[in-house]
Amino acid sequence: METTLEVVLPGVVEPDGLVLRRRELPAPERGQALVRVEASGVSFAEQQMRRGKYYDQPPFPFTPGYDLVGTVARVGGDVDPAMVGKRYAALTKTGGWAGHVVLDAADLVPVPDGVDPAEAETLVVNGITAWRMLHRIARVRAGQTVLVHGANGGVGSTLVQLARLAGARVIGTASPRHHDAVRALGATPVDYRDPDLPGRVRELAPGGVDAVFDHVGGPGIVDSYRLLAPRGTLVGYGTAATRDVQGSSRLPVLKLLARLMWWNALPNGRTATFYNIWAGKRNAARFRTRLAEDLGAVFALLASGELRAQVAARVPLAEAGEALALAESGTVTGKVVLIP
Repeated sequence: METTLEVVLPGVVEPDGLVLRRRELPAPERGQALVRVEASGVSFAEQQMRRGKYYDQPPFPFTPGYDLVGTVARVGGDVDPAMVGKRYAALTKTGGWAGHVVLDAADLVPVPDGVDPAEAETLVVNGITAWRMLHRIARVRAGQTVLVHGANGGVGSTLVQLARLAGARVIGTASPRHHDAVRALGATPVDYRDPDLPGRVRELAPGGVDAVFDHVGGPGIVDSYRLLAPRGTLVGYGTAATRDVQGSSRLPVLKLLARLMWWNALPNGRTATFYNIWAGKRNAARFRTRLAEDLGAVFALLASGELRAQVAARVPLAEAGEALALAESGTVTGKVVLIP
C-alpha cells in the first residue's frame, strides 16, 4: 500500500503540537488529479488556524496548508492525461501540508517551465492577493504614492515590487531590522513601531497617499484611512493586530468590515474595502478563469525576472512545527516554504 505524509493540526496548540502521520495515498476520481506536492506555504492563515482564530476554518483535527505547487502524478476520468508530469499551483485553504493531495483538475494553474517550485509557491496566495489589491481594487497608476504595511512580509514584499513595476512610489512599514531589505525592493522604509508613524508618512507624502494596503487592522486602521489623499483607496486584508488577543475569531473581522463599510459610504471621494481571496467562489467558472488570469500574470513576471520571489526559508515538511514558529517569529523577510 502506497502512503503519503501529512501534517495534522489536532486542536489549539503551540507550533510544536503539530502531529505527523502517514495515510494511504488517495486516488483521483472523475475530474480530479493527484498532485505530488513540491512546496506548500506557511502563511498568516495557518498561524491563526493553530490558535483556532481563522474566520472560517474547519473543525479540528485537519491538515492545514493554504496553497501549494506540485506535479500531477495521476489523473481521474475526464481529465487530460497530458497533465501528468506537469507542474501546477493551487489554492487549497486547507490540506496543502502533505506529500500528496487530490484536487479538482480545473482548479490547477500551470507553472511556467524552469520556475523553481518554492519560488512559485511564494507567489500563489501572496501573488494573487497583491495583484488583485493593486490592479483590480486600488487600480494604482504610475506616479502615485502607496503605503504598504508589513513591506517585508510575503504579501507586502510582493506588493512593493508590483507597485514599483506599475511606476508607483512606495512607502513601506517594517521593523528596523528589515529596512535594508525593504529598500532593496525599491520602497522607502518606515519603522512600524514609531509612535508618530502617521507623521512620518505625512512627511514623505504631504498630500496623502493614493492607496494604503493594511493587513493589521485594529486601532491602526484609523490612521491608515486618515493618511489617504482625496480619492485614495484603503484596502484591508487582515487582522494581524488581533493575533494574540483572546476571544472570538469572527468579531474582529466583523468590526473591521463594518468600519470599512461606514467609511466607504462617506461622501469624501475616498474608498475603503476588505479583500477576500475567495470572493466570487460561488461562480466557480468565473472564479477559476480569473484565478488563472491573475496568477498567470504574476508567474509571467517571475519567469521573466521582473518579479523576485521572497523565499524566507525552505523547511522539510516533517519539521512543520519549526517552520510555523519561524514564520511567527517576525524575524524573516518573505515566506517560509515547506518542502515534502
